[in-house]
Amino acid sequence: VYGSIIMVQWHGRSNRKFTGGKYHSNRKKRKGELGRHFGETKQGETKSKLVRTRGGNRKVRLMQEMYANVTTPDGKTQKVEILDVLDNPADRNFARRKVMTSSAIIKTTVGDAQITSRPGQSGVINAVVLKK
Repeated sequence: VYGSIIMVQWHGRSNRKFTGGKYHSNRKKRKGELGRHFGETKQGETKSKLVRTRGGNRKVRLMQEMYANVTTPDGKTQKVEILDVLDNPADRNFARRKVMTSSAIIKTTVGDAQITSRPGQSGVINAVVLKK
């Protein structure tokens, strides 16, 4: 994202072969080949966006969230407050920017937990407490 201009992602086949030669397209780009930027879920008051997807289905882009559904080792699940983002193996810059994606390690009121859901696609944060 550069300034206010958001560039569209296209996930179709490249116009170039691996040799550098050119494929001659027999059709134009299609809506189904469209890609989007992911929702950078951060800590804060709940904010979400609905995105229409292929077939009229919907994804919920979770932009901000302050609570997570955390499952403890004894099998009990409770809604707890997210205090901080400790680590994110998806990208080392995400941890610094406090972006939550699947497999991110978060600090909660019941202890450190790992996110198991995909908040930018499902619209909810589910996590499991890490054993010490």
